Amino acid sequence: MSDFVTTQRHVVTLANGDRVPALGQGTWYLGDSRSTHDREAQALRAGVASGMTLIDTAEMYGNGRSERLVGDALDGVAVAGGQLREADGTRAKTLDRDELFIVSKVLPSNAGEPDIFDSCDETLENLGVDYLDLYLLHWRGMVPLAETVACMEELIAEGKIRAWGVSNFDTDDMEDLWRVPGGQNCQVNQVLYHPGSRGIEFDLLPWMRDHGVALMAYCPLAQAGTLRGRLFRSPELAEVARRHNVTVPQVILAWDIRGGDTIAIPRSSRPEHTLENAAADAIELTEEDLALISRAFPAPSYKMPLDME
Repeated sequence: MSDFVTTQRHVVTLANGDRVPALGQGTWYLGDSRSTHDREAQALRAGVASGMTLIDTAEMYGNGRSERLVGDALDGVAVAGGQLREADGTRAKTLDRDELFIVSKVLPSNAGEPDIFDSCDETLENLGVDYLDLYLLHWRGMVPLAETVACMEELIAEGKIRAWGVSNFDTDDMEDLWRVPGGQNCQVNQVLYHPGSRGIEFDLLPWMRDHGVALMAYCPLAQAGTLRGRLFRSPELAEVARRHNVTVPQVILAWDIRGGDTIAIPRSSRPEHTLENAAADAIELTEEDLALISRAFPAPSYKMPLDME
């Protein structure tokens, strides 16, 4: 168990005892442009300063560019190789690794021997760290789950990762994983989740709760989804935002983490947006709020395919 502690009010305790912030930071599509590199690095650092000390990335994101951006943000390195300036103009300092919870993901094609070990080494080099707090299988591929799990456990033994999990696994995938030796060591399943995409509540989320697997919600603001416009124009969400004197995105994030076992990882490329996301930690939605949101975006009454966009 890690002694890692976050300053956020809302935390999630993983099955291994680690406590992580319920609001973290995603990096999908970050790091792709040199022109926005320093601003994106400032945004990540602003999030860390506000308690969003969990950062999620993946080897697939920009073919490693997102991982390298995270590494630069942690070290305070600007795009030209000099020292990064914070949004307020002060010189950036290297962040304390022990105060961060860093997550990355391995591609399914690299999730077996020997490729997973090379992938992990490259990810660590990109990030400039000695270990990952959590390493996820990005989605299920052709490599047998038993082989991937055995490799994950070997990476733990080597001290290169502290824990592992999966992403984009539906209920049948989780059941298959649980039948594999060591599969029950899975800490997290990262899937798409927000008020407009509640399909996992029918059977996947209950299964995960029964088996002690935390939910990590990607695109928690529908940032890559087709329902973003409907969410942001919702009069019900606007009414809840008015009640709490906050913004609609903040209401959505507060809804995402309401259950106590969900980690939301919104992406932000600007420090001011990151700070807005972090402020959602202070919101406590009432039963009346939740009922209003559910009338607009009801929970599913039947099994639905796993959303990925």
